Amino acid sequence: MATAVTNRVDWTLIWAQRGFRYFFTAMFISLFGGGMNFAGVSWFIMASTHSTVKVSLQVIVVTLPGLFIPFIGGVLIDRFDRRYLGVALDLARGVTVLATAYIAWHGHLALWHLYLMTLVTGVASAMYWATVNALVQEVIPPSQFTAANAAVLIGVQSGLLIAGAFVGFTYDRAGIAGILAIDGLTYFVSAYCLYRVRSGYVSPREHQKYREYSEATEATAEALSTGENPEVAEAGISLAMYADLREGFQYLKQQPLVRALGITHSILMAGVVSANVVLVALTSDVLHAGARGLGYLESGWAAGAIVGGLIATQLREELRLALYVAAFATLALGHMAAPFVAFLLAASLLQGLFGFCRALGGVVAQSALMSIVPRHFMGRTQSAMAIVTTAVQLAMCVALGWIAERAGIIAGYTLLALLYAGATLTAFHARQLLRVAAEP
Repeated sequence: MATAVTNRVDWTLIWAQRGFRYFFTAMFISLFGGGMNFAGVSWFIMASTHSTVKVSLQVIVVTLPGLFIPFIGGVLIDRFDRRYLGVALDLARGVTVLATAYIAWHGHLALWHLYLMTLVTGVASAMYWATVNALVQEVIPPSQFTAANAAVLIGVQSGLLIAGAFVGFTYDRAGIAGILAIDGLTYFVSAYCLYRVRSGYVSPREHQKYREYSEATEATAEALSTGENPEVAEAGISLAMYADLREGFQYLKQQPLVRALGITHSILMAGVVSANVVLVALTSDVLHAGARGLGYLESGWAAGAIVGGLIATQLREELRLALYVAAFATLALGHMAAPFVAFLLAASLLQGLFGFCRALGGVVAQSALMSIVPRHFMGRTQSAMAIVTTAVQLAMCVALGWIAERAGIIAGYTLLALLYAGATLTAFHARQLLRVAAEP
């Protein structure tokens, strides 16, 4: 097993990569629009229905595709040019969101329009983030994985920070139609930036032979290359997909460290997204702050994440791993306290602490995975993590919506705290495995 190696961060080396500059810009712009969309739609549903269950349904709809799409998505990511996949997914989301903005602009928007838009963007997003996480591995030097992941996280959170600062004001002036229009346009800009990351077609497996075609399937290989037998070719593609899936599962089965890091990161991401269900309720029922208040909370979270990403790159490996575990414990304790914080400034600062912990945990996990996982397995590894994230996220969204509406917001935040307590245990296990892997 390869081990995760922490090197001194060289920001000059990172930003000298033309492709990475375009990649960073794509993430920043995409998340600016996406952050406005998610917060704006959540607030529109809450203001229209006053139901945490309806808000949780939005999160469920955007999450549900993640249970199914990654199975095929991981194989595609490890077979085809990740740049082209990212561009296609951005364009698909952009068209869908702009169509919904057009409906809203003409005053015909219904909840089912928003749920349908969310479903389509959820299908694309289920493959998109695994795609771009794998693409990072191709455009930066291996010695700078930590800095690259921190820079990407900073780009993402900077987009969310600005989105959080603007979402409340934009919602009050342009409404949901304006927010959706901005989001739709950002996808086209993001697609252009991804297209400029590099030139030419690059296969993640160009250095490998396609092992799934043995001598026994030579006819299938010939049919695939010549196109003379479409029925056999279709069967051959199906066999290849199945072989790739099986190979990916076998790899993960043999890598306990990868599994531990992946499960911990999946819990983290599931908690971050599902927390939106109770966050809008906190803003409305406890802080009484309206859409602008939600914007301030989102801004506080993103600002903390930016600081966390920057600090994570400057820490020694031993300290970074210790804080990795402490970050999850802090998230558990902080979510227990969150519903008792009734002042907007204090709530924003607490959200900043949550963002800081999320960034630290994310940088450590993704950097370690990029150092450990071979390039041709990265798409399937990221997709497997996406499936686990989705399963936890769906369960949490259903539970949070139901519990918050019937038992109160304190019970909802208690459930989140228990989720992060479990992540603390898996993070500790991952830390122990990393120490063992680093031993000579």
